[in-house]
Amino acid sequence: MSRHVTHLLRHRWQSAVASAIVLALTWHLLSPAAYGAHLGNRYLQLSSSTVGATTTYHLVIDLSTAGPLGSIDVKFCDSSPASPDPCQSPSGFNIKNAVLSGQTGQTGFSISPASTVNDLLLTRPTAPSTVGTVSYTFTGVTNPNAVGTYYVRILTYASTDASGAYSDYGGIAFAINRDLSISAEVPPYLIFCTGIAIPTLNCNSAVGDYINFGELSSARPSVGTSQILSSTNAKSGYNVTLSGTTLTSGNNAITPLISSDVSRPGTAQFGLNLRANASPTSGDEPNGPGSGTPLTGYDAANFFRFVPGDKIIASTKPDEMRRFTASYLVNVPKSQSPGVYVSTVTYICLGNF
Repeated sequence: MSRHVTHLLRHRWQSAVASAIVLALTWHLLSPAAYGAHLGNRYLQLSSSTVGATTTYHLVIDLSTAGPLGSIDVKFCDSSPASPDPCQSPSGFNIKNAVLSGQTGQTGFSISPASTVNDLLLTRPTAPSTVGTVSYTFTGVTNPNAVGTYYVRILTYASTDASGAYSDYGGIAFAINRDLSISAEVPPYLIFCTGIAIPTLNCNSAVGDYINFGELSSARPSVGTSQILSSTNAKSGYNVTLSGTTLTSGNNAITPLISSDVSRPGTAQFGLNLRANASPTSGDEPNGPGSGTPLTGYDAANFFRFVPGDKIIASTKPDEMRRFTASYLVNVPKSQSPGVYVSTVTYICLGNF
């Protein structure tokens, strides 16, 4: 018998994941006024730091001064967080159309119509405030269109329009970056091989492709074995199909077992199964960490069958290495014509990707 050539199918695909790196720095203004106080801890969190992305900004600041609070002026600058340095809008940046989607601590604010593309003015009726943490979330902000570091100036006022003396002040630096793309490859694979013996769960160990039954006799069965090894990461597993012919010698043939049957010496029979058998003694149980199983007709000990086109092994999910032992049975009647009988059996494995 000849074993089917080992199949190893590989395809390739690529999948990509992206991550954005955000750098947030705090900055104290260099020229504090005598009547204002530094803001405490503060940071700006971006849901995406990608160039030109429409994203969400989450601003958190610690108020340092208790007293009346009516407006918070948040300016985005391209070169400095310090006043009175000029504050030019970062190229491509736009916060004018942002929506105030959340606020905690000091609440009741809305975005003033006086806001511009880089100057966001939060306003409310003047009300007392206390020292503590406040936060504001803005959706629909458009990031600058160039990679770089940009700055935020934050000033709080008792007035509702950012006029008069400010109460607290502070600055923040933030970075806009390109996405960092990471690609990884997990190629689909199907490992399959046959041999007279496969001692380890590795196709490199497969040896042999010929079974010699010796002299056939009507008084006793003749048996032989070969092995099959398979594994795949196909989503729906794999199938192994039987192909080939029964034993023939010229125009003479040994009748294949179309229906599963036990060994009957003196009757023409050719078949196989994939289990450990006691009558006659041959074969082994499937083994290895995989979960593939013999299918109906080839899964019962001591019962044999041979129908080309039958699916004989299947796994319904990605499967690790699984080794099967095929046991071949031959019986002949006294009337069987003499000759050298030969068969070629082929196993075909298909991954269900």
